[in-house]
Amino acid sequence: MSHSKQNRNPLVGFLFENSIFLIAGTVLALLWANLDNHSYQRFIHLDLQHLVMGGPSAEATHETGEATHETGEGEGHSSHGWTIHLLVNDLLMALFFAIAGKEVWESFLPNGALSNPRKAATPLLATLGGIVGPAALFVGGAAITGNLDQLGRGWAVPCATDIAFSYLVARLVFGVGHPAIAFLLLLAIADDAAGLVILAVAYPQKAIEPSWFLLTAAAVGLAFAFRKKGLHSFWWYLLLPGVMSWFSFYKAGIHAALGLVPIIPAMPHAFTDVGIFAKREMGRHDTLNEFEHWWKNPVELILGLFGLTNAGVVLSSVGTGTYLVLIGLVVGKPLGITLFTWIAEKGFKLEIPSGMNYRHIVTLGSVAGIGFTVALFVSEAAFPAGAFPDALRDAVKMGALGSFFAGAVGFAVGRALGIRPTRLDDAADATDGDAGASEPALAVSTN
Repeated sequence: MSHSKQNRNPLVGFLFENSIFLIAGTVLALLWANLDNHSYQRFIHLDLQHLVMGGPSAEATHETGEATHETGEGEGHSSHGWTIHLLVNDLLMALFFAIAGKEVWESFLPNGALSNPRKAATPLLATLGGIVGPAALFVGGAAITGNLDQLGRGWAVPCATDIAFSYLVARLVFGVGHPAIAFLLLLAIADDAAGLVILAVAYPQKAIEPSWFLLTAAAVGLAFAFRKKGLHSFWWYLLLPGVMSWFSFYKAGIHAALGLVPIIPAMPHAFTDVGIFAKREMGRHDTLNEFEHWWKNPVELILGLFGLTNAGVVLSSVGTGTYLVLIGLVVGKPLGITLFTWIAEKGFKLEIPSGMNYRHIVTLGSVAGIGFTVALFVSEAAFPAGAFPDALRDAVKMGALGSFFAGAVGFAVGRALGIRPTRLDDAADATDGDAGASEPALAVSTN
């Protein structure tokens, strides 16, 4: 997620580069929902189709669907029409996941974080631990408390890692350029890739209709045809193959927010990767990078809307789901990452990157417990409105929101283990400006 040239004003740059819009939208949603939850619900369930064409409103459908919530029956968003909530989660967030998909795709290119199996093997196993650990604690806790039937679907919520927030916290904990940041970024990229698969496979929005994947294939084929013809502007790929692919996912039952991901590899792109968050990406003008440069700041605003339309939960919603998500993220993440790193080293004779030891592994595992954005999104996908009680979904979402404080846990763990931020000299820092270009390239010890 490269830096934007548009951020010339330091204040504007700070707002966009530190996800302030997402935080502001989340805080506003929490305040609004707790001060006047009825008007908040009316807002997010405002039926845009009704505004334009008339007819029964989605708000009325939502209010009369409370009995359906209690029985756990329903078809997710299909009963609510095109509400503001659906517009943000299914349509606008497709751009967020497209940029995430771009980072995952580039990580497989030469010099990318996942391009060298030998260097990536240990972090990839750690990523698996960061999924298995939280999921196991969540499911086990749900079973022990007798809530497996109700909460079992939420197993993937604590598996998420918010790459932007975890990166910001890791820089403060370890210092710019520390190999632990490279390890965490690689882990987070792999976690993003796994998250895309989990969303597609584990949380379909309705019964899968495979025939619509023919339209997906046609969209990808058209994108490759555009590429072969030398069409450079990303708008060609977004407005034609992109729309086709998004519509195919929407109709097929796969979460529509993933609809732009299939066309990402088909866009003309650079042949090497310089690393996530690297300023040097701004000097690249291939179609894929120009797509990210153009949409980087608008997506930050979209994330603000996402926070506003998804984070409005009543604080009294805290319940079993909240505690299970928090335990999964705050305990399961570092436990799983540390255990699977140990297995990689002792069982598979793989190596931990030079300059790191298990103090760093435990600390970065704690920082990776910041699920926030992706965890909140998965909460909505796992417990869609109309299919599950609102209180159940809100309790799980409270855990996703509370995971933001895993950053404080990471600070505390790092301090307790004697980790202090490293300091690079000014010349080394100026070479890349943000350490993003070099961080994903892990140095492997030969000891």
